[in-house]
Amino acid sequence: MSKIEWTEQTWNPVTGCTKVSPGCKHCYAETMSKRLQAMGARGYENGFDLSLLSERLSQPLTRRTPTMYFVNSMSDLFQDEVPFYFVDHVMDVIDKTPRHTYQILTKRSGLMRKYFTQRDVPDNAWLGVSVEDKKYGKPRINDLQGIKAKTRFLSIEPLLEDLGCLQLEDIHWIIVGGESGIGARPMREEWATSIRDQCGRANVDFFFKQWGAWGEDGKKRSKKANGRKLQGRVWDMIPAVGF
Repeated sequence: MSKIEWTEQTWNPVTGCTKVSPGCKHCYAETMSKRLQAMGARGYENGFDLSLLSERLSQPLTRRTPTMYFVNSMSDLFQDEVPFYFVDHVMDVIDKTPRHTYQILTKRSGLMRKYFTQRDVPDNAWLGVSVEDKKYGKPRINDLQGIKAKTRFLSIEPLLEDLGCLQLEDIHWIIVGGESGIGARPMREEWATSIRDQCGRANVDFFFKQWGAWGEDGKKRSKKANGRKLQGRVWDMIPAVGF
């Protein structure tokens, strides 16, 4: 099982990435990759440099239990350096395993939109974009809305500022969370509740992942101590599989 609250398993046929926007500043995957490299873990011989791991492509094929997979939790599938033929291999596995659900999240929304211009999105693939601020969020959301997908979602983590009014047409799910780790930037309660309230009005499922290093009261402490409650409640909404 994954420790990520909104999925069940991770599947990483690609590892390694580069920073493209402010949300990347304290990348957990970069820190973890370097740790795994030091431990001699397979697949992380290059640390956080890009690696295409064809030997991992078959992993979901052997799992019979229907599973929610977060695709490339340690990377981004839609990087310039990841050739579309390799993305085709990933999509072929997704097509062959309709029993599973795959959550694909990217900060390179333009490349994802380009890829699906001439390809269909499998019904069991949920497409998402990362949103951390207004500057990068608006174009990514627009790109996502331009892709014909059955399920679209936003991962607003870390939430770095008030996002104002979001355009939520054809968005089905939003995840919100604060930043954790050394140097974490604080998230304010009103930023999160604004998104929650917009989700309610637009009939979008809302998932509050965590406060991170800064609590609801604005004090810094451990992520575990700050917890996952927003205004006294845990928000764990998620779209129904196959809806």
